[in-house]
Amino acid sequence: MQFGVDVRVVPALAVESLTYAYPKAARPALSDVSLELAPGELVLLAGRSACGKSTLLRAACGLVPHFHGGEIDGAVEVAGVDALATGPGELAAAVGYVAQDPETQVVSTTVAAEIELPLELRGDDPSSRARAVEEVALALAIPHLLDRAVDTLSGGELQRVALAAALVTRPRLVLLDEPTSQLDPVAGDELIWLLRRLNEEWGVTILLAEHRLERCLAAADRVIAMDAGAIAFDGTPRDFLAWAQGADQALETPAARLFSLAGIEPLPVGVRDARRTLASLETADGGEADPLRTACTFSSAGPGAPIAAPPKKLREEGVRLPSNTTFTSRDLWVELDSGDAEPRDVLRGVDLAINGGERVALMGRNGAGKSTLLKTAAGLVDPVRGKIEAPTGIALLTQNPSDYLVRERVGDELPGDAGLAALRVVGLEHAADADPRDLSGGERQRLALAIALAGRMDGDELPGLVALDEPTRGMDRARKDDLAGLVHDLAERGAGVLVATHDVEFAAVVAERVVLLGDGVAIADGPAAEILSGGWYFATEVARVLDLPGIVTPEQAAKVLQGEA
Repeated sequence: MQFGVDVRVVPALAVESLTYAYPKAARPALSDVSLELAPGELVLLAGRSACGKSTLLRAACGLVPHFHGGEIDGAVEVAGVDALATGPGELAAAVGYVAQDPETQVVSTTVAAEIELPLELRGDDPSSRARAVEEVALALAIPHLLDRAVDTLSGGELQRVALAAALVTRPRLVLLDEPTSQLDPVAGDELIWLLRRLNEEWGVTILLAEHRLERCLAAADRVIAMDAGAIAFDGTPRDFLAWAQGADQALETPAARLFSLAGIEPLPVGVRDARRTLASLETADGGEADPLRTACTFSSAGPGAPIAAPPKKLREEGVRLPSNTTFTSRDLWVELDSGDAEPRDVLRGVDLAINGGERVALMGRNGAGKSTLLKTAAGLVDPVRGKIEAPTGIALLTQNPSDYLVRERVGDELPGDAGLAALRVVGLEHAADADPRDLSGGERQRLALAIALAGRMDGDELPGLVALDEPTRGMDRARKDDLAGLVHDLAERGAGVLVATHDVEFAAVVAERVVLLGDGVAIADGPAAEILSGGWYFATEVARVLDLPGIVTPEQAAKVLQGEA
């Protein structure tokens, strides 16, 4: 039936033959990229660090080339608007963007003002603004933060605020760069399904760049994978896993890696899919009651038993610490200004001891006090009660790598032979002449790590405790494995390593012990294999697939499925 109107659907995003190079860059960040996103699609943008994902998102919202400069060729249209001829301000009505470093986007003093700002700039009336702010705050579970000052927020809380500011105008296209990188497992899962709901019920088109593919692959309609600035794959999530199996195993999800190692097909796109496949295999094998649970017998401590069990109650009389203890806190209380009339208790009576050579993951929900504990350990925050001891020194890498970058050239951040050696350790010797601000998020994170440890990698210079706060932001699995190797190396040299992270998969690889914080209190402290396999949220994808105590990695699980354990 014809109604005499043009019913052609305008793509939410159309990119044609796009090539772009940052100023003074040795090679293009994007090379002949062409793609089209239909209204209502949820597309996952995958690829290794520095493959061009962030640059593509910046081009789709006008930041490239209007803010970053450089040389560009090709065409980009957002909802029919030429993004290369239109600045980011004019495009903001049609596209919402959340950058990899949300702290760089926040300009207001309070959370409510930050979320309301886009509506004010658009000229909405006060009642409409108030309703929109309330609704988006409820959707992201942050109404309790509305009156908080933004400089009192944790990294994960700040990430949700930046997302709320991007969604509050109800744009037709939403661009997200590593939106779950600082979110705890619960908040990360809730965010992905919120995006799916916005996509299904409101027709919002979503382009999501993410390294933790296991969090979002099952929710995606389509996957686009990039390599060296070009599109290497474009298809369904299941086809993507088959492609990654042969093209780049660093892009496999843990569940897909498990199936690949065990020789099981098809590769699963999520936990539910994996459990269904395994259940069908059990039935096909004769309907045993539960062959996975009878396949092996093992200790719940598994391969992650700690070097030395941590003291449980350090403030009890008569407790003697091991001679190689590099850090202790006794009855540690810390208060921080929350922007309200009264300070709030962020840490409440924390007892913790870390020995030399021990690898400990510090986990917990957003706002639980992880970053505060690391900053207090390093002397950046004063406790109101309790005692801290770090007799052999601390090296701290904070959550924001930009805090460490003050030069205009990577080589100037780390001069001399010692600096070059530090760059080589983190895989950045090739970027010595680059501007640190033109690096990808993962590269900036590695550069900040090199700066924090520069000149302290050998012998007596190595600090007793190395504390890393969310060090895997922007890193693909291959770089995470490199970082895990560095952590193991530091521990073998005698340093205690404390890693605050929301990345459960990384914690399973790097840690032998996990300390779980809840509202400023240490609620669990034990072997990593036990903590990361015994729950719903703070558990690896493999642990959620098999639900076997002590089995947390694809390699361990594959042996179970093959009957080798």
